[in-house]
Amino acid sequence: MSEWITQLIEQWTYLGVALLMLLETVFPPIPSEIIMSVSGVYAAKGTMALPGVIAAGTAGAMLGNLFWYAVARALGLDRLKPLVDRFGRWLTMDWDEVVRGERWFLSHGALFVCVGRMVPTIRSLVSIPAGLAEMNLRSFLIWSTVGTTGWSAALATAGYLLGSHYMDIEDYLGPASLAVILAVLAYYLWRVVSWKPRG
Repeated sequence: MSEWITQLIEQWTYLGVALLMLLETVFPPIPSEIIMSVSGVYAAKGTMALPGVIAAGTAGAMLGNLFWYAVARALGLDRLKPLVDRFGRWLTMDWDEVVRGERWFLSHGALFVCVGRMVPTIRSLVSIPAGLAEMNLRSFLIWSTVGTTGWSAALATAGYLLGSHYMDIEDYLGPASLAVILAVLAYYLWRVVSWKPRG
């Protein structure tokens, strides 16, 4: 997978970085760890500037973040309720949990959005509860940008520092991301098996 990512970054530079990060946010299986670390390598080689790489990665990811926020906000909690009632087991939640989650999000949403942007697998999903809870757009943009910039900067800087040894990043981050995905999948399966509606 890293080969075509490398080719796109090499040919399209900043636009390639932004496009890949947009796709990564909309389709999470595309790994931002590889996209931004490889971009950092090209910055180290002088093909691009590190601040530009970080800005491009952040801009692309933020477009994806806004896409999911808009979709979730258009859906809204009212339209979500029939889905939760019908598919509660597979969603591993009931309506009481949704209501509690909304209250919690209204109180702590900014922190969740900011920190969540820096957690693998979770970062692409953060926009959905924000949109469902109708989080203020300005606040959403500010805290999403802060978290997304931090994530993009960390990965790009790691690639920049390692220079041509970018495969070292993939060697460590690839298995780490896989471990997180497997852990999330195992937790989801456990929730499905043990789920019981309240009341």
